[in-house]
Amino acid sequence: MSHDSIALPPALSSSAPEDVALVDALRDDLVAARFRVDVIDALWGPSAAAALHRGQREPAVRAISRARASGAPVSPVSTLARLFLLGSTVPADEVADALPTLGVAGLEALGFIGPAGTAGGVRARLDLRPYSFVDSLGAGSWWIASDLGESVLGRPLDPDHVLGIGGASMTLSGLMIPTPVDSVLDLGTGCGIQALHAARHARRVVATDISRRALAIAAFNARLNGIDSIEFRHGSLFEPVAGERFDRIVSNPPFVITPRQEGVPLYEYRDGGLVGDALVASVIRSAPSHLAPGGIAQLLGNWEYGASDGLHRVRSWVASSPVVVDAWVIERDRQDAPLYAETWIRDGGTRPGTPAFDSLYSSWLDDFEARGVREVGFGYVLLRRPAAAPAVGSRVPAAAPTLDRYERVDAAIGSNPIGLGDHLAVCLAGHDWQAHRDDDELLAGTYVYASDVTEERHYWPGHDDPVVMTLRQGGGFSRSIDLDTGLAAFVGACDGDLSASAIAAAIAQVLSVDEAALRAALAPRLRALLADVFLLPAP
Repeated sequence: MSHDSIALPPALSSSAPEDVALVDALRDDLVAARFRVDVIDALWGPSAAAALHRGQREPAVRAISRARASGAPVSPVSTLARLFLLGSTVPADEVADALPTLGVAGLEALGFIGPAGTAGGVRARLDLRPYSFVDSLGAGSWWIASDLGESVLGRPLDPDHVLGIGGASMTLSGLMIPTPVDSVLDLGTGCGIQALHAARHARRVVATDISRRALAIAAFNARLNGIDSIEFRHGSLFEPVAGERFDRIVSNPPFVITPRQEGVPLYEYRDGGLVGDALVASVIRSAPSHLAPGGIAQLLGNWEYGASDGLHRVRSWVASSPVVVDAWVIERDRQDAPLYAETWIRDGGTRPGTPAFDSLYSSWLDDFEARGVREVGFGYVLLRRPAAAPAVGSRVPAAAPTLDRYERVDAAIGSNPIGLGDHLAVCLAGHDWQAHRDDDELLAGTYVYASDVTEERHYWPGHDDPVVMTLRQGGGFSRSIDLDTGLAAFVGACDGDLSASAIAAAIAQVLSVDEAALRAALAPRLRALLADVFLLPAP
């Protein structure tokens, strides 16, 4: 089932002046051609753009064909979109017009095209596409090279396939906490997208991968986008950074649970080579030792449900690390074993209804049944090594963990346009604020409700008192909290003027309840509201 992948030319990963000049020429031509996400989407319309995102090329191909049949001129961006995004055969003279500085010979020297069967035509040998994003530093855009996808190849992927930007990589980049740091490790960099994002807020980035092909493409992407703060190292997991520590670790590791059976292809970008979820367990156990004090590791992962609960398995991995860390694990999805198998067999390019699919399906189900696996969970893992020194006046001793949170979040993610990374940073700050204060100190503070928080009230017809009150979060994880009369009154009074203690006293008087009992009941709920960013410490 394997195929020989296209060898990467030396020019793609070379730092020789003549090869760097080719990369510079390609960048200049891409800018001049307006090879951008918004321009390409406008080229064939939102419906075709959405279909292409799902791996379906036909609507975009038809839109281009209609435009050409109508006599619309061939634009550079149309040529490049047909070549790289649709995998079409394109006349060499049109490519030359689209890339006047680099030229056809230069693009071929970089390994992006090769001759097609049609006389005078060329076809893409690598994928190259624009990518746009918004983070806490503002809007940005890059061009990202990777291997051609299954929809263009028309066959299953090669074992050393280098994946482009997919749903998982976009999830992780959105989760990445963007506060400035000195150093970041991108473990298993692939096409380099996480390293590029990390370089926006880190002085230096180290990107590792077991695939030399991936490292070559990632290094090219960094050069093409003018980023020179990334060092690329070859090796498995943490071997290339033995003995080093980092302020941040990000990883979209090869977490897919794949049978270790003959005839089942292993893809470097997704298969770690270990049985079951052992690869994710290894990363979780090892990452804390490579964190500097106060450092944070963020990764995606899968975990099995069999004899034990999946989140309990993750908790045991964290507990078995030689370094004690804060842990926050969020399970976002869970699939039964058959659906999980179907998903990843299709991901490799093997179509349902074929003998190859049926054979792989049987291997996957045999593997799950042999280990008693019923379901597989997917989610986010955040590990933080406690700082060496406690905050001034803290009630928590130095280097002691305070965060031990394992949860399932089923609600849709909120509409925060700059991703969850900033939200996670504020959540950690809110957790630290309350964790390092006793109840009296906590209630002495003043608070404000977050700008995305709203309150819903439902009434029986004709009644003045609500029967249901709910606090809702518009961003972040779109959490909701049921309110009673006292908590609703408390949150509504949090405008930064009165301390929590003063508000509690006033509410106790209005409701004719014991103030000490109200304070005792309020403290843990206030801690939860701060940890989930419903409330913020007043400036």
